[in-house]
Amino acid sequence: MSKQERVLVIDALNMYFRAYIVDPSLSANGQPIGGIKGFFKILQKLVRETKPDKIVVCWDGPNGSQKRRGIVKEYKAGRKPIRLNRSIKNMTEAEEMENKVWQQTRLYEYLNHTPIIQTMIPSIEADDVISYVTKICTEFKGWQKVIVSSDKDFFQLCDDNTILYRPIQKEVLNKNLILEKHGIHPENFALARALSGDKSDNLPGISGVGLKTVSKRFPFFANEETVTIEQLEHYCASMDSKLKVYESVLENIDTVKLNYKMMQLYSPTMSAQSKIKVSSSIRDCYHDFNKTQIIKMMREDGFGEVNWTTLFQVFNHISHAYGADDE
Repeated sequence: MSKQERVLVIDALNMYFRAYIVDPSLSANGQPIGGIKGFFKILQKLVRETKPDKIVVCWDGPNGSQKRRGIVKEYKAGRKPIRLNRSIKNMTEAEEMENKVWQQTRLYEYLNHTPIIQTMIPSIEADDVISYVTKICTEFKGWQKVIVSSDKDFFQLCDDNTILYRPIQKEVLNKNLILEKHGIHPENFALARALSGDKSDNLPGISGVGLKTVSKRFPFFANEETVTIEQLEHYCASMDSKLKVYESVLENIDTVKLNYKMMQLYSPTMSAQSKIKVSSSIRDCYHDFNKTQIIKMMREDGFGEVNWTTLFQVFNHISHAYGADDE
């Protein structure tokens, strides 16, 4: 029996911000480079643990999700800016912002010299691209997909061939573990979160209704069959109970509908043209690995001594397996 091929699908901004915040690395001139260096450290750990056959890095497109902001203007509004978890002497807030943007742009350049597939579609969030890559994209049909992100939004994408690796929480979740932990099937997780809301995205839910309440008061969310909003309404209306939760759902059903529209990833919020672009970036990737250039850039940016053997071995494997030559 042949081995199932595996693709790492990385929520790039989520991983970059994690590295940027916690990695204290500085260049020779004292500038923070932890976003870049930390990203590669995390990536090396990931490939050592998962041994992928391909890697897809998904970035949020410029301006985020235009469609979601068109529905809810306050979507993701009020988020605190990402800052270092330590002070850097002689750097103003403006200089820190400039450095953060430089590191992210420089990271794009690094990855362009690796066999990693990078995707970034204007006005499209990485969440939707990740959904498309794992659920719809024919290029990975039959592959095992490993989504790398701390974001709960990806619980809904877990199925027989898709798992979620959450580095910050140090947990690996599949369909059965999500069901066991939360009492909610991934097929119904978007609706469950539509009820509970998402403060980080500025999408308030129903007061007093969290995921534990959903699991306890709506046990059919554990079933594999998709629960529709209409079925939820009917269930709440039919309950002869003094529990306020059922009344609250009926009173706030418009909020639930709006949240579900904003949160669901089963059908990604992407145009047909955007889907073609993602498929093309995967299909047409040359998987070149320019090791010489990567090492040169690391020296220029003052990485210091780090053993990248595992990471480079995986890059070589991908490059050779898909017909490219490393340099």
